Formats: sequence, structure tokens, C-alpha cells
Amino acid sequence: MSAALPERASRRAAWALVFNAFVWGTSWWPLRRLQEAGLHPLWATTIIFTVASLAIAIARPRACMQVATTPALWLLVAAAGLTNASFNWAIVIGDVVRVVLLFYLMPLWTVLLARAVLGERLTKAAALRIGLGAIGAAIVLWPPAGGDSAASGFADLLPLPRSLADWLGVVGGFSFAFNNVMLRREANRPEEGRSLAMFLGGAVVAAALAAFLTTTGAAAAPPAPAWPWLALTGALTLVFLAGNLSLQYGAARLPANRTAVVMLTEVVFASLSAVALGGGTLTARLAVGGAFIVAGAVLAARERGH
Repeated sequence: MSAALPERASRRAAWALVFNAFVWGTSWWPLRRLQEAGLHPLWATTIIFTVASLAIAIARPRACMQVATTPALWLLVAAAGLTNASFNWAIVIGDVVRVVLLFYLMPLWTVLLARAVLGERLTKAAALRIGLGAIGAAIVLWPPAGGDSAASGFADLLPLPRSLADWLGVVGGFSFAFNNVMLRREANRPEEGRSLAMFLGGAVVAAALAAFLTTTGAAAAPPAPAWPWLALTGALTLVFLAGNLSLQYGAARLPANRTAVVMLTEVVFASLSAVALGGGTLTARLAVGGAFIVAGAVLAARERGH
């Protein structure tokens, strides 16, 4: 009986992580519905993360002082904010499958950032992760065949991001890698302070970008309050909060290698939901490139477990 309890707890932790992956893998759908209602994804992110930040601050008031007096957490605010703003914007305006694959280049960035921030040694396994991620990215980003090479510049023939959604996916993955490196460096900080910093970042960075785009006319201001979009925004706030709590519950109870592998189910949820609901297409090139990217992520997970 006593041996079965840890196994049941382990399964609950794994399912908590799967739920978090499901939340983020399918978040593109409600965000696109909000866009159709006139609420830009950056404004939606601002509202959702502001409400979530207030909820955490009310429930854990000490977290406010921790963030205010800890400069290291300010970096977490910036990293988490850029991650959420970039990802949420990208999955609304771009092909969801492509964006998520580019976002999951984060193991490649993690190797480089861990070297720069944490002083970690570049191992052969880490070099292999970089290679797998780079090959996968090149396949995903390779220019489509049949283009007019004579009319194209040299840069147009290289496997580089081609659209705003591509760039946002790459930037989001890079900032998420930095977010994870900072979480590792500040692991001894109270959990409540780190959680507030991450949600506060989503609110502040998204609000700054949304205000800038609205001022320049590149994005519309939030629409007048209306029950349909307010209700959907409120529901999405609760779901994101539940996903974050599930992530913290699961990650605290499972080894890092299992956590990382389970979180890769986000790619599956995002791809299946996008193909089924018209949010993206899974081409042969994306499948092959995605296999290299996911292989790099799995290798990263296995390495962290030792």
C-alpha cells in the first residue's frame, strides 16, 4: 500500500503537467476568438495576466515585496513577459504548428544561455542538442521550392524567419529559455515571488507593446465592454491560473527529466488542435523539421535527469 501511494502521486503530478501542456497547446483557439471580437492578443494577454497578478498578490501579499526588492526577479519579469507576449501574439497571427515548433527551439538557446548565465560547461551532449535544433530549424525555415531565385536576394535564400509570426516564435522560445535559466538560478527564492514575477511580466510587457502598437495605429484599442469577450477573457484567466498551478504542482513532484518530456505534449496538443480546427497545417517538411527539434528537446530532458 505504501509503495502504491508514491506511484499514484507521480501519476497525479504527470497529469497536472499534461493539463498545463493542454492549456498552452490549445490557447490559440480562444485567443483567436477574442481577436475576432476585436481584442488584440496583446491586449488580451494584458488583461488576463493583470487579473492573474492581482489574484496572486491578494492571496500571497508577501510576493509583492519579494518582487519589488529583488532585482534578479526583475529579469524574470522581463523574460516571462516577452515569452507570453510573443507566443500569444504569434499563435494568433501565424500557423500554429510552425510557431510552436520554432518556439520549442528553446533547448538550443538554453545551452547557450546556461553557458553565459550559469557558467555551465558545453558538453558533447549539449553540442548535439544544438546541432539537432539547428537542423530542425533549417528544415522548418527553408524557403519554399519554386520561388524566383533570380528576383530574390541572398537573404531570401537562407533558412531565416520569413514573417512576424516566425520571428515571434523564435523570440518567444529564446525568452522562455532565459526564463527557465533564471528560474534555475533563483531556485532558492520563494515560489510565490517567482510566480508573481512571471504573471506580472506577462501583464507589463504585453501592455507596453499593446500601447505602442495602438498609439502607432498598428493595433486597435480594446473594444467597448461586452459580455461575450469579457466572459471568455475571464474564463481564460482562470484556465491560465490553473495551468500555472498545475505546472508548479507537477514540476515540484517529478524529476526534471520526466517533467521536460511530459511538457513536450504541448507540441502534440498544438499540432492536433491546429490541424483539426484550421489553425495550421502539418506538412512533410514541418514533420521532419519538428522531429529534429523534438529530438533535441528529449535529449535535453534526458541529460537533465542525470
